[in-house]
Amino acid sequence: MKIVVGSENPSKLRAAQMVINKLFPGEKVETMKASSGVSEQPKTDEEALTGAINRAKFVHDQSQADYSIGMEGGLQKIGERWFECGWVAIVNKDGELGLGSSARFQASGKLIKEILAGKEMGVVIDEITGEKDIKEREGAMGVVSAGHLPRDLCYSHGVWFAFGPFISDRQFWDD
Repeated sequence: MKIVVGSENPSKLRAAQMVINKLFPGEKVETMKASSGVSEQPKTDEEALTGAINRAKFVHDQSQADYSIGMEGGLQKIGERWFECGWVAIVNKDGELGLGSSARFQASGKLIKEILAGKEMGVVIDEITGEKDIKEREGAMGVVSAGHLPRDLCYSHGVWFAFGPFISDRQFWDD
């Protein structure tokens, strides 16, 4: 079986591998660089979801994978507050699409101020913490939860939900 994630980000690879270890024991997830086709820092759910779908479809078209996985983090303004989550899209070998998302966290005013000024969340988190490449490790989700919910664990929930149409009772999905 071939399973490919449209990203070289280690935290996204770990998120997919967590799920694959349970669904298909012994299978390894591969990575492939795939453009999201959206802005560096999506500021709506629609944009982030589009980015995840674009990555999954690119991988599907380029790799002949059994499952092609795209992930894209993004912000969404709800009322006066901003929230962040990771969107996940999976395209199976037949071209069918499954979608899911991680949990959301409320982004701080300090974080949003910098993002709305044009910076990408990963850059801002690195600046605030004084660390480098946090998005490849615990991510903003890990920083906000004081290390209790790292990005890979949060994104794995989105991977599970995106696999839903492929692993749960098909009659649940029939229109």
